[in-house]
Order: sequence, then structure tokens, then C-alpha cells
Amino acid sequence: MSVPFVGLAEAHALAAIRGAGVPLQRIRPALDLLQQELGIENVLASRSLYTDGAELLYDFAEREGDTSQARSARELVVVRHGRHVFNDVVDSYLRRVEFAGDGWAERIHLRKYGSADVVVDPRRSFGIPIFARGAVRLETVISAFKAGTDIDDLTAEYGVPRGDLLSVLRVHTEAA
Repeated sequence: MSVPFVGLAEAHALAAIRGAGVPLQRIRPALDLLQQELGIENVLASRSLYTDGAELLYDFAEREGDTSQARSARELVVVRHGRHVFNDVVDSYLRRVEFAGDGWAERIHLRKYGSADVVVDPRRSFGIPIFARGAVRLETVISAFKAGTDIDDLTAEYGVPRGDLLSVLRVHTEAA
């Protein structure tokens, strides 16, 4: 199964919103509003979500008063230094997305692997997760480890930092 990169970027942002505790039935009205106001179809994969989204959601919450949609928007937005920004959970996810000059997500640093810097970039390795340093596919290194290659040999051969390799192997072995 393959997922278009824009879908992966949107799923990444949606996971952040869900992680902030907002139920799915409350997310749709906020997304509809953002799509209407920004005029963007895949708003969750756009830099506009990060740069303008918090302000729009805050304004929406103020206009709507005490409705469930307004409460949901308020759960996503906080005021810091006089600016409306996303809460910490959403913000930490969005900071892991790199945007291209055209404003669309171009690279995602996956949070799943703890401290390891693992990226998905549709222009590199066909969008299969790779180590940011070393640019080798996770599956390549994991297969070599399973075949008995020593961790020090893996870090030397593939240029992957030891800490990143250990974090990925830890996540992989816990999931198996």
C-alpha cells in the first residue's frame, strides 16, 4: 500500500490535533473553516496551517462563542506573547515538518523513533523512511542488524549516528 506524500503530511498534522485531545467530530468544522478561509484544499499539509491557522481558529472560536466547535478550536490554540499559537502538542508535531518554497510539506521528521532523526522525503528513497544522517533506509539497517551485523559496523558502514541507530532498533524490537 502506498500513501501520497500529501496524505502522509495531513495524517501527521491530524495525529497532532488528535493528540491534543480534540475529537474527530470537532476537527472537521475547524478544517472546513481553515479550507474556506485560506482557500486551500489540503490545508493540513500546508505551511498556512502553521503560520495562519492558529489565528484563524482563535478568531473563529471568539465569533462562535460557547459552541462545541468553538471549544475545540480553543483547545488547539493558546495565546503567547500576545500571539495566537497552537498548543504545545500540535506545535511539536508541526515543527517536525519542513516546507518547500511553495508552502507545501516537503519532508517530515518522524516522531515515532524517539530521539533518532528519521525522515520521509518523497524525493529521496521513494518516500521510504531514512536516517537523516547517512540517508540509508531504516529497513536496510534493520535487515543487516537482524542478519548479525554489529552495531559499530552498521554505524561505520552507513554513517548513521549510534544513538539514532539504537533508538530505531529499540522501537523496532518493541513493535515486533
